[in-house]
Amino acid sequence: MLEEKKEDLANRQNRSRRRKGGGDYRAYVLIAAGAAVLIGSAVFGGLHLKNRETANVVTEPSEETEKESAQETGADGAQTAVSPEKTAAQLEEAAKAAVVDSYQNLGIIQVSGYLNMRESASRNADIIGKLLGDSACEIVDDSVEGWYQVSSGGLTGYISSEFVLRGDEARARAMELVAPRAVVTVDALNIRTEPSTDADVVGQALRNERYIVEEETADGWLKIQTGYISKDYVEIRYALNEARKLDMRSMVLNLYENIGISSVDSYLNVREEPSEDGKIIGKMTSKSAGEILEKSEDGTWYKIHSGPVTGYVKAEYILTGDAARAEALEVAELMAIVSTDRLNARTEPSTESNIWTQISSNERYGVLSQQDGWVEIDLDSSTAFVSTDFVDVRYALPEAIKFSPLDESLSLRNQMVNYALQFVGNRYVWGGNDPHTGADCSGFVKYVYSHVAGVTLNRVSRDQARQGKRIQSSQMRPGDLIFYTNSKGVVNHVAMYIGNGQIVHAASRKSGIKISTWNYRNPYRIVNMLGD
Repeated sequence: MLEEKKEDLANRQNRSRRRKGGGDYRAYVLIAAGAAVLIGSAVFGGLHLKNRETANVVTEPSEETEKESAQETGADGAQTAVSPEKTAAQLEEAAKAAVVDSYQNLGIIQVSGYLNMRESASRNADIIGKLLGDSACEIVDDSVEGWYQVSSGGLTGYISSEFVLRGDEARARAMELVAPRAVVTVDALNIRTEPSTDADVVGQALRNERYIVEEETADGWLKIQTGYISKDYVEIRYALNEARKLDMRSMVLNLYENIGISSVDSYLNVREEPSEDGKIIGKMTSKSAGEILEKSEDGTWYKIHSGPVTGYVKAEYILTGDAARAEALEVAELMAIVSTDRLNARTEPSTESNIWTQISSNERYGVLSQQDGWVEIDLDSSTAFVSTDFVDVRYALPEAIKFSPLDESLSLRNQMVNYALQFVGNRYVWGGNDPHTGADCSGFVKYVYSHVAGVTLNRVSRDQARQGKRIQSSQMRPGDLIFYTNSKGVVNHVAMYIGNGQIVHAASRKSGIKISTWNYRNPYRIVNMLGD
């Protein structure tokens, strides 16, 4: 398989400079003050700093050191004043050099996205961490051809030597990359959507991970690229980025304070009120997770927050406590979570390979394999490759999706949609014709059309796509069919539009019958089969 090739160096440098420019100025001032001690120690004490931890300790400079650093000796031996700006620049440069010098055998990662760190020197070895592009590592051993054993971010493992800069080049690049970063000082730190402990948790930062600070709030929160973290649990200092531990399966539990898991075979309705007459606002498929917020007074309902939905579910269908945690560890899967609106999915792990569709940020995709710079994802009954530049790979649990049933009294189309939705959570069976026992994509829509509308469809999706009247996406109504193609442009999948930008479809053996966004991959054709 092809490896992800190195990105244009100038582009990476520009991105790095933009990131460095977003930090809090007060952090620079704090570090610069401490850097004076480093200069005093190096120049006047003769001490050569090699320890990575002590190279970043921040202490107050002495009055004598401040005076010495504020003067220069001219050509005639006279002492001349040095501007505060020049002094600050000298201190900053010395602080950066101290960080770079703390590495005995420095390596700088040169990839687009991230480079996998493995347990042993083999592409089949377990992945234990990842180094983002421009991260630093200590090269411990280079005796295995094609591999370096490295230490970085508290991890020791093996990385492909193809993507590592060494020697003077590494040092020069590192001097450009050293910046004030928030270094996590606790085992796990929640990343939230807003600067508040009441805000949703979107991820976790682990001990020793380093983040560029984009801004600091007045009440002790730091904005990083993916959200907000509390300033109380980080140290802000000059540093290079280093390896990040692979999010282990158990880390999914830390995303929930009071986890609940749906214990149903198909799906569980989420309602607006704690009543069976309450409006349905979402669905939790089997084994979906949510945060339990409260219990109703009679103990028969839980108020939960799951995905984009907050509402009420019947308590009898929710696992809690140790049972929920055990189920979560069993169900958690490695997922690729897209970080851009639309992402190219390719036939091979290379930017030279064909783009056969685009995928959406509204979906999570199962991970089949990881290669340096690329992730192979499960896409219905096919596979595709996406760049690690634009996905976050971590263990995750399924969560609720927004959904409200349509009013059946209004139209045949609404009746078809509601009938189809009763099968959400049921099995996908290739060649299957009955969604009660298992159906494939074309068998599913054929069954629904026959039983509700009395319309006979062809058996396979490529033949179904030739039926009916082709329409534009702006003309879509519930009950219309949407067709998708494989990498060769041949129709290989069909789904039913259910309104609100969603579809129901028999996706794959792994996913079964599910609800997705209508453009979770590029649609090929949209068809009105009813002729109305």
